[in-house]
Amino acid sequence: MKLNNKFIAHNDGEEKLLVSTGAAGFSGLVRGNPTAGFIIDCLSEETTEDEIAARMQEKWNVSDEIARRDIRKIVKQLTDIGAIDE
Repeated sequence: MKLNNKFIAHNDGEEKLLVSTGAAGFSGLVRGNPTAGFIIDCLSEETTEDEIAARMQEKWNVSDEIARRDIRKIVKQLTDIGAIDE
């Protein structure tokens, strides 16, 4: 899976912003906390849930269960707005 090229990710201090281009079906702006921002950064290149979970565990020393819960939540939200290519 990968972030759709119809969306542009931008860091704004502590928040990660995801902006849709005119070509996206979703019109608007998505604001994300540091965890969402980290996941969005991982999605800038082709990746898997397993790879993102491993990177989160390395960065924050969280359990696999917590990492995957957060990944699934963010990926579902991004998929719902058409921001993920699978």
